[in-house]
Amino acid sequence: MEEEDPRSLRGRAFFGLPVPDPQRADLARFIAACAGIAPDFRWTPAENLHLTIRFIGSVSRTVVEDIADVLAGQPLAAFDVELGNQGTFGRGRTARVVWLGLRTGAEEAAQVAARVEEECVRAGLSPEERAFTVHLTLARARPRGGARLPELPVAPRLQPWRADRLVLYSSHLTRSGAIYEPLRSIALQ
Repeated sequence: MEEEDPRSLRGRAFFGLPVPDPQRADLARFIAACAGIAPDFRWTPAENLHLTIRFIGSVSRTVVEDIADVLAGQPLAAFDVELGNQGTFGRGRTARVVWLGLRTGAEEAAQVAARVEEECVRAGLSPEERAFTVHLTLARARPRGGARLPELPVAPRLQPWRADRLVLYSSHLTRSGAIYEPLRSIALQ
């Protein structure tokens, strides 16, 4: 029996900016405190923390790797990131997603996202329908329609960091949550 080329396999993929280990460690303590207060939400494990630049969804690995090849050949600028205030996506008092915005780096992240979007569309993927809003997802509501979010502790003010690489991740869904695997790392200049 012939083995299938792993590059032709389909899988969920996205481009993101990783959060450095020291900031992950600080956020892990904060997330643990929040999880005890708000059990109606699935809190992001520290190892999965990232800033999503472009969610792609289920496509062949060849397509996303070809996009990564093109992006690797372009001058994408590195920039400083500092996390900002907490926010939510949802309606009224019901939250679907709990996140942290950016105090520094939002404009630069949007520029990187625009280049990634351009290459995704050029590769034949459907354009992103929602406007890009850079954020770090902390939690998602367990109920599909969202849940009431109790008052949470104030997020720690973390040291800024240099976003100097864009990562192509694959996402594997399991019963205990998503597992993100870095497939490619693209240096930002």
